[in-house]
Amino acid sequence: MADLWQVTLVSPPYTVLTYERPSYFPDLVSGQRVIVPLGKSHRMGVVVGPAEEAPEGVEMKSLIWPLEVEPLLDEDYLDMAENLAARQMVSVGRILEIILPRGLRTAAVTFRVDKHLSERKLPGSIRPSQLPKCSEEDLKAFMALWLDGRMRVRINAQREAEERFVSLVSDPPWAVRPNAKRQIRILEYILDNGPQSLYSLRHVLGDWAPDTAAKMEGRNLVRLGELTADKLAEVDEGKGSCAEAEPLKYDLTPEQQQAMGEMIATLGNGGGAHLVHGVTGSGKTVLYLEMARKCLEQGRSVILLAPEVALACKLYRNVTEHFPAAKTLFYHGYQSPKKREVTFTGLVKENDPVIVVGTRSALFLPVPDLGMVVMDEEHDESFKQEDRLAYHAKEVGWYRVERTGGLLVLGSATPDVKTFHAAENGIIPVSTLKERVGDSVLPKVDLVDIAALNDSNQPFAPVTIEALKETIKEGKQAIVMLNRRGYSPLMYCLDCTETVRCPECEVGMTYHKGRERVVCHYCGLSYAYPLLCSKCGGSNFIPMGEGTERLEERLEEILPEGTGVLRLDRDATRRQERMEEILGAFGRGEAQVLVGTQMISKGHHFPNVTLVVVTDGDLGLNLPDYRSSERTFQLLVQVAGRAGRGDNPGRVLIQTRNPQHPIWNEVLSGDYNGFYKREVGRRKMFGYPPFSRLALIRISHPADYKDGTAAISLFAKVLKLQAAKLGITVLGPAPAPLSMLRGRRRYNCLLKGADWSKLRTLYAHVAQANPNPAKVRTGLDLDPLTTL
Repeated sequence: MADLWQVTLVSPPYTVLTYERPSYFPDLVSGQRVIVPLGKSHRMGVVVGPAEEAPEGVEMKSLIWPLEVEPLLDEDYLDMAENLAARQMVSVGRILEIILPRGLRTAAVTFRVDKHLSERKLPGSIRPSQLPKCSEEDLKAFMALWLDGRMRVRINAQREAEERFVSLVSDPPWAVRPNAKRQIRILEYILDNGPQSLYSLRHVLGDWAPDTAAKMEGRNLVRLGELTADKLAEVDEGKGSCAEAEPLKYDLTPEQQQAMGEMIATLGNGGGAHLVHGVTGSGKTVLYLEMARKCLEQGRSVILLAPEVALACKLYRNVTEHFPAAKTLFYHGYQSPKKREVTFTGLVKENDPVIVVGTRSALFLPVPDLGMVVMDEEHDESFKQEDRLAYHAKEVGWYRVERTGGLLVLGSATPDVKTFHAAENGIIPVSTLKERVGDSVLPKVDLVDIAALNDSNQPFAPVTIEALKETIKEGKQAIVMLNRRGYSPLMYCLDCTETVRCPECEVGMTYHKGRERVVCHYCGLSYAYPLLCSKCGGSNFIPMGEGTERLEERLEEILPEGTGVLRLDRDATRRQERMEEILGAFGRGEAQVLVGTQMISKGHHFPNVTLVVVTDGDLGLNLPDYRSSERTFQLLVQVAGRAGRGDNPGRVLIQTRNPQHPIWNEVLSGDYNGFYKREVGRRKMFGYPPFSRLALIRISHPADYKDGTAAISLFAKVLKLQAAKLGITVLGPAPAPLSMLRGRRRYNCLLKGADWSKLRTLYAHVAQANPNPAKVRTGLDLDPLTTL
């Protein structure tokens, strides 16, 4: 009887197929990676278990070769992948493709033979496609070498070379001839999307990209090699805010001691989630470190997560200084595939407890005996991934600690409303820190009414300008936040009154003065500026509205001569090391003012900052999204928390055109409980989470697809019929607030129900009814963070 095994493919079509184990193969175990034939090609797959019988009418094919002697993935890891697959209604293979480092899911490998164990003449290297052509005697000889550790797997040389990343050396404008279109394409693509591997550039831009990038390296336009972020956390780096993080010296306050006791009790009672609700500057990081010490003493591993690389870097420095003898790893999505692969495979073989610090992707590392997962700033949207696979780190963290009896610590000064609702109702325990550590106190927050401010060239009220000048005069520092990057969000044609709009997305294009381009922030399309109006052919444009780039320019004009102004936003930090340079320079006092987007609101500690200014506090408050008030409250309270963290009292000025909005009462006093009660009452009235299960079905089709309207009508009929049977409330399908992106018409369908399984069932009916999957895309987002 044939020895049959099921293998899930980690590349399209992501299906589970049955293969026969050849006689020369060793015993197989679930979680082991193998090379398998598929059509005329070969793929990498993961063994998921034995098969009882072969499918009828199918000629069985044999496995080609194992990629490891011991399985890479254990039972718990496969269960996690299966759980995610079931939740998101995708195949397990698709999940594994997303969460495994690239080098661990490729079949583009070569087997290298070190020494021969027999007199048979065997080649020094062989590729998977050549193995099925070998004789059974050669295959047995190869397998003996493999099991003896004398035959190794290596990624193909070309693919390995293309793992190198291409990073910018300098910010625009670049010294490139206008007709060097390929070089400009590479520079603009990296500027918009961050450092890219040569493999990625070739895949996106064309086969010419790697050679062009190599030539550009010689001209000092780009740098090839390891990412700068791989070195951000190294102890011996000379500069940068991460390298200069001050060691934590502390004695636990009574509040912290009580919180420690409560978290230890949760861990001792079988684990689970635990909320740490502490005001900004209350010493939540100290609690994370002390709980990590408890876990290490018990021989258990810890994962510490931050929403962004810069914050994870700072946290990593604190951990290494606090636990100099512990094995500590730094992991994030901007590291090279090779570095992530080494970290992953090293942990598979690790038996001793480790501490992993990183961003959300670190949750998928196979750490041994997981005792605790910490999510600092648990409310942050960066913990939710929406592209490729819509998942929230909180869900994955909960699943992982539930399997190991560990602790999931959720820390925030402004918790997610759903998290706090669970704590208020006794579902998860909560520890509260109401006071800042040391002598610092929470800053005084004032509103500044700018409704009468008519000068479009002056974004600041007189009282704000005076406060900024006074802060500079006293030798202190200020932070100015505007959550809108670029120079101006709209370019207005004086000749025909039209604005410059993206033809692919039908939204206004933002002017970036430093780049001398207008850019679509949704699809990345850009045009050189000056440009001609697409409607009237004129070139008489004026910028309308403010972005951080323009704000930086205005600050340099109104503040005393010689005042240093730095800008921290996505545009200013395209080069990875630039963020560290900016934060480090501001931390050392080399500039008096830091202007930026929401990036400056998260976790940064600058003791000399005594003034925080929010230029437009209303921005985002009235978006067509049920979370808009929560998001605005969290952002404003977090950025206010950057003031007065040293010995001097802080002050916060929030400019608004609507000072009567009820949210200001809670923002001014930092009253989270008051905000929560008002917000949760509103959500209960309209049936939004946490009082319902919410899902968003996203539907899109090409703008020129003639049958698009008919497809949407068909979906509407299916939704109406099936929703009535399942007891689900359906809103839509209707055009999304951003109705066209990247040349595709977009529609949203909001589902409200009491049961996740019924929401998934309804989506399954929609997916099955799709009349043309090649043209019409559907996607399910459970508990969406945005409905735009």
